[in-house]
Amino acid sequence: MIRLEKIKQAFKSAQGKIKALLPHFTWKKALIFLSFLLISFVFWMLQSMQEEYEIQVDIPISYKDMPPNMTFTQEPPSSITVRIRDKGSALLNYTFGQKKALIDVNVKEIASSGGAIRLTSKDIETILMKQFVSTTNLLSFDPQQIEISYSKLLEKELPIYFEGDVRTAPGFLVSGEIKVTPPHVKVYAADVILDTLKVVKSVYTVIEEANKSINRKVKLQPIGGVTFTSDVVMVSIPIEEYTEKTFEIQVVSKNIPKGYTIRLFPSTVRVTCNVPLSLYKDLPESAFAVETSVGAFDQNISGMIPVVLTRKPEWVDKVTLSQDSIEFLLEQKR
Repeated sequence: MIRLEKIKQAFKSAQGKIKALLPHFTWKKALIFLSFLLISFVFWMLQSMQEEYEIQVDIPISYKDMPPNMTFTQEPPSSITVRIRDKGSALLNYTFGQKKALIDVNVKEIASSGGAIRLTSKDIETILMKQFVSTTNLLSFDPQQIEISYSKLLEKELPIYFEGDVRTAPGFLVSGEIKVTPPHVKVYAADVILDTLKVVKSVYTVIEEANKSINRKVKLQPIGGVTFTSDVVMVSIPIEEYTEKTFEIQVVSKNIPKGYTIRLFPSTVRVTCNVPLSLYKDLPESAFAVETSVGAFDQNISGMIPVVLTRKPEWVDKVTLSQDSIEFLLEQKR
């Protein structure tokens, strides 16, 4: 307790000395000093920006307008390292400002029949000087020239397949074929790759709660070593409100044993499906077929035989049968 009291007294004594010193400290003098310091720094910066310096910068290269049937056989340089001299203000603008340099190489224009694109030292210097203001001196650059080999790719036209999942809102369904425009695309690749390609798929797309027809741009799935004439297609998905429709379909018996006739009980099955409203009147009974399973007669001993739906329109959704098996009776012909 005695030690704690001594610590408290020492703290109070230090606190009193600090309070006594503060009135003698002039904040006005400190602010004047800081103001002069800031002004001196600004003048120093302005003076520095007017002096000349040498710097080294990397200027990115962008390869544009490359024909789809062409590919580089080696990795092209991604930048050119240049050494330049100018006032500090200009150099600062090249490094951080809006005049940041970028070299565009038009592959289509400079591609030669010899299977290579070439930029001589003079070509590169001319391109570089267009990136700088007249006061900037170009001291050196590397590489001194660019030569990139390329090869021609083979061409093939492939169908496009929409890859995705369309989930409609309650009371709606996909009312027809999903169409892709254009339906085919030209692809370019080496022959070993091209021989393995049969179809081009879109990027997997999920559509939720769809309640009206959809037209959407979708990208194609990239394939290593393959280029497309276009990597974007338009996907059209017809979606409509639906209603329920029911048919009485006659069951057709197949592979009846020779010398026998068959009786089915019942001889018809109710088929229920969801139909778009616009197609309700156009859906005939003949669009469906129900048959007895092939080969089921010889092995059946229960008196029941399964029935299966063997034909329906592709755009019809959620088709159900009133029963999946029926009674049968085989009678020998007289």
